[in-house]
Amino acid sequence: QVQLVESGGGLVQPGGSLRLSCAASGSIFSINYMRWYRQAPGKQRELVANIISDGITWYRDSVKGRFFISRDTAKNTVYLQMTSLNPADTAVYTCNAQIVAVRFRAANDYWGQGTQVTVSS
Repeated sequence: QVQLVESGGGLVQPGGSLRLSCAASGSIFSINYMRWYRQAPGKQRELVANIISDGITWYRDSVKGRFFISRDTAKNTVYLQMTSLNPADTAVYTCNAQIVAVRFRAANDYWGQGTQVTVSS
């Protein structure tokens, strides 16, 4: 079975940095995209950054210039380097990936458990 496991969340002061990781495990044939979502208290979940199989990236306007998404294909891992963090970035950050498992023909979306990022002084 395919699973996504996030790590790297925590408490950071405004202006600080954090690096989130999301590792996909299992019998994986291919990964079409890997994404980072976040959900702040009282708000809907929103897409933060996306990277597709060709390496093309997308960022939400509010994080452009501050966040950077990257991947390690050999490790089936996506990263989110977050800099210049502010309290508005406080949220649960969740990894999402569309993955074709070896045992299945169709691609499926998988979700991690989420990791808390809190930006506060």
